[in-house]
Amino acid sequence: MQWLCLCAHNFLCSALVSLYMADQVELSSPPFDSVSQVRFSPTNPDHLLVSAWDTTVRFYDVATNEQKAKFDHRAAVLSCLFGDSTHAYSGCLDTGVRELDLTTERMTSLGQHSNSVSALSYAREINALISGSWDQSLRFWDPRTPKAEVSDHTLPERVYHMDVVNNTLVVSMASRLFHIYDVRRMSEPAQTRESSLKFMTRSLACMADGQGYAIGSVEGRIGVEYFDPSPEIQDKKYAFKCHRQNIEDVDHVWPVNALAFHPVHNTFASAGSDGTVSIWDHKVKKRLRQYPKYASAIPSIAFNCDGTRLAVGVSYTWDEGDEGLKKEGGTVRAVWVRKVGDEVKPRATG
Repeated sequence: MQWLCLCAHNFLCSALVSLYMADQVELSSPPFDSVSQVRFSPTNPDHLLVSAWDTTVRFYDVATNEQKAKFDHRAAVLSCLFGDSTHAYSGCLDTGVRELDLTTERMTSLGQHSNSVSALSYAREINALISGSWDQSLRFWDPRTPKAEVSDHTLPERVYHMDVVNNTLVVSMASRLFHIYDVRRMSEPAQTRESSLKFMTRSLACMADGQGYAIGSVEGRIGVEYFDPSPEIQDKKYAFKCHRQNIEDVDHVWPVNALAFHPVHNTFASAGSDGTVSIWDHKVKKRLRQYPKYASAIPSIAFNCDGTRLAVGVSYTWDEGDEGLKKEGGTVRAVWVRKVGDEVKPRATG
């Protein structure tokens, strides 16, 4: 009888995993080295960009599982994003910012920083590309003009991450510093903050409703922050532990590598070096779902523009140096695209 129950349990678990796997597809022609970023088009829910350490940016149609274009660079690509339906941009380890024409497959250099380009954002309200660099600067670009660089803004530290919602730009830097800008007035930051988390910031994403942002750190924590500086709103901010597991009485803690807010429901997804993706409702402080574990760490995730799919980049993130390559999943490089449903909807309150 015990054997029968065990078999039934294993069958049920296997069936559930198969059901979850049926809701996602692995893209063909993945990068040959670790994924740095996945980004969907702001207008076409089927178009996806993937940048990687193999020096490429790949353009996919996820509905047909087709690689439509590949752009080869001179060095690893750290960041990518869409400008519009036919143009994309890349930020590179070789300090360059480039425009990628997705129709002609032509690549144009817009200009350079004096150190690697770590982050890109696109402020659609003012139609400006923004690059952040380890050279401690932000640069604004207008690719339509002969001299693409519009302005240069010096920062106190290296830029690690950026995100923009409406006219609000959030910049995460080394030394746990944050600057919050109104992109229409870049002469000085609207707010300067220190991270509410004790360790280095690993991820950043702005809320879809424009009220605030979430940050993730290397020691398995997420902080939820709000823009409004009033005391009653600031009292709502909080942090919580995640991407942790107790294995044989030893606590294992993994970095929170990526965050993404759902464009419709304003819930958010987190992904970590533990290979898991969780969905959170930050307003009621609850986890809504944890998807089955992937074969390796997850450096980047992104929802598409209508919120029906979640892209998951899967590859080793070098948290354990060369030794990590020898472990299970160390050589995996993949991009999965998952269909999402009711699990991303916030829980009813009241």
